[in-house]
Amino acid sequence: ASWAITKKPGQVYNPLFIYGKVGLGKTHLLQAIGNEIIQNFKDKKVRYIPTGNFVAEVISSIRNRETEKLKSKYQKIDVLIIDDVQFLTGKEKTQEEFFYTFNTLYEKNKQIIISSDRPPKAIPALAERLRSRFEGGMIADISFPDLETRIAILKSKCQEREVDISDEILNYISSKVQRNIRELEGALNILIAYQKLNNNPPNLKIAKTLLKNLTSSPSRTVNAKKIIQTVAAFYDLKEKDLMSTSRKKEIVRPRQIAMFLLRQELKASFPFIGRRFGGKDHTTAIYAYEKILKEVDKNESLDEEIGLIKHRRGCLLQMLIYQSQGQLRIKGHIYQLCQS
Repeated sequence: ASWAITKKPGQVYNPLFIYGKVGLGKTHLLQAIGNEIIQNFKDKKVRYIPTGNFVAEVISSIRNRETEKLKSKYQKIDVLIIDDVQFLTGKEKTQEEFFYTFNTLYEKNKQIIISSDRPPKAIPALAERLRSRFEGGMIADISFPDLETRIAILKSKCQEREVDISDEILNYISSKVQRNIRELEGALNILIAYQKLNNNPPNLKIAKTLLKNLTSSPSRTVNAKKIIQTVAAFYDLKEKDLMSTSRKKEIVRPRQIAMFLLRQELKASFPFIGRRFGGKDHTTAIYAYEKILKEVDKNESLDEEIGLIKHRRGCLLQMLIYQSQGQLRIKGHIYQLCQS
């Protein structure tokens, strides 16, 4: 269906509603569809937007009395790709604006592509007229890939990153990670980080040690405070720095990452996240989440950082150390991050 849309946008499978659990590659797929359409049709205006950003645009247009300007902006689009539409839940005014935009584009045979973590019928507090529109097109379920596909994904990532990880280890990772692609890539990032630190690829024994939490539950329950503490420690900051109103780059970035992790790991609501960080508006939390989510796909270093932060929860000191000439060697400041 996705491939057909890139050849005939607006003519087949319209709207296309893609759903699947977190971390299965929906955002990658949406962006790939958009990029392919741009390549095939230079004159078409393609707009990819996370739902959180759309919500922020609607709120801003209402505050500034520019709703007509917003409507006009979206009427000019040929392909609208909206990610994580489940975040429209309970937002009546935003749903009204989206319904208007949807109808306007649909009547003009403009392509609409939507993603969600659940099918339309399972999205709570969604206007029935929107639900009906979503169900009127093609609904596609993205499921977790089989073992062979998982191995192929890891091999492809290794080629992209220009690293050499043995097939034996890639098979091990693929057999142990059975939840989502993000976790699969996160495991690979741990091994890549080890290889960069030690200038030597890990063997299977080391890989099993580094990734032991893939087969065992974390020793402590993850909660908001733990995530905030972990992020603060990782960036050598105090918790109060993350909670402050400081706009210093060295504080803003970790704060956004902490907000991102609260959303991704705990599925915390944006209002909750905003309140947790000194009573900030929920739109600040939405912006932080969408910003980091988008950058993770493009920035390998950031992806590795977040992977390290996640694995820090189990205090995997082994990940950052290695044996050399019979002595335990620790990589500088990283050792401090694993202190309790």
